[in-house]
Amino acid sequence: MTLAIEAENLGKAYKVQGMAPPTLLGTCMRLINRKPWERFWALRDVDIKIPKGTTVGVIGPNGSGKSSMLGLIAGTITPTTGNVRTQGRISSLLELGAGFHPDLTGRENVFLNAAILGIPREFVRKRFDHIVDFAGLREFIDMPVKHYSSGMYVRLGFSVALEMNPDILLVDEVLAVGDMAFQMQCLDRIRQFQKQGKTLVFVTHALETVEQFCDEVMLIHDGKLIMQGAPSDVIFNYLKSYMVRIGMLNVEEHGTRDVEMLDATFLDEMGNETATFESGGVMTVEIRYKAYKRIEKPVFGFNIKTGNGFYVFGSNTQMEKVPIDSIEGEGTMRLRIDPLTLKKGNFFLSLSIHSWDHSVQYHRREDWHPFAVKDLSETPGLMRLNHTWEHRE
Repeated sequence: MTLAIEAENLGKAYKVQGMAPPTLLGTCMRLINRKPWERFWALRDVDIKIPKGTTVGVIGPNGSGKSSMLGLIAGTITPTTGNVRTQGRISSLLELGAGFHPDLTGRENVFLNAAILGIPREFVRKRFDHIVDFAGLREFIDMPVKHYSSGMYVRLGFSVALEMNPDILLVDEVLAVGDMAFQMQCLDRIRQFQKQGKTLVFVTHALETVEQFCDEVMLIHDGKLIMQGAPSDVIFNYLKSYMVRIGMLNVEEHGTRDVEMLDATFLDEMGNETATFESGGVMTVEIRYKAYKRIEKPVFGFNIKTGNGFYVFGSNTQMEKVPIDSIEGEGTMRLRIDPLTLKKGNFFLSLSIHSWDHSVQYHRREDWHPFAVKDLSETPGLMRLNHTWEHRE
């Protein structure tokens, strides 16, 4: 197995000088007192082995050290500890507008940025039209880039980086700035890179994209490599153990708490507790609650969203004409979805209990319960629609 990227004991620390600007007096006093600088470790004790031709996604909360790791691999940041070895030409798009001079035009910056990346000027001249057309900036190419939008910056920078035809492509979250059409262009180009056996490492918060394109995923948190492995396993661990806990999702919990949901347990069709289900199978959610006073005609509800926050479906006992006369004390409500028509992906379940007239929210947990769906079929999409085919001569 040929490794494209290998790192051992990789770490990057920065000196923390405090909020106030450094002064001559402060520096002298620090030297006299021999007081050491405080260190902040952006990344620490990270070991990486990425085989040639692999596409790797890097996920984690903001400030976890993802961009620092890409900078260390690219060589734009010097490691404090450890070392990185790479094999092949590297092209990177790590920062919005990196290598661009704001007072130069887009045309001039294409040649400037290409020179920084090591692309010969004659090659850029031959490929100039292709670069501009890919970026979609033909009518703005002679405008100073200081007047460009953030999306225009990214499109031009990514177009130049691709022309380097690298063996290793490093991409940070900057692609999220582009519009949908440009993102689709970039993803198509990434597919071409994969077919050519190139190595790709990209940082993103778009978990659906990570699961679709990556061979494996790294989870970085607090500057440490927490987990590395199959996309579905790592992403689900991230959703369940980190994103909910640190508030990265639209996690909300509110209500009067006259009725309180104590817990919610996911069960498969055999009654075993799980958080991963088969598409087309059965998913049961057992909701244990406690009513601290008698509640007349309560309504239990739920909704499901994708990992990217897209609303899939929602309903409640009132809509489904399942009236509950009253509740008091502890009890259990069971939600059964049979068949589960969702396709492969990561999802979030929201649960609520409110009054019949919707005027009182007793307890609501929004995006609180993550679960995953696996699908063995090859049909694409978000969910399966029951359908039949009929052919007539």
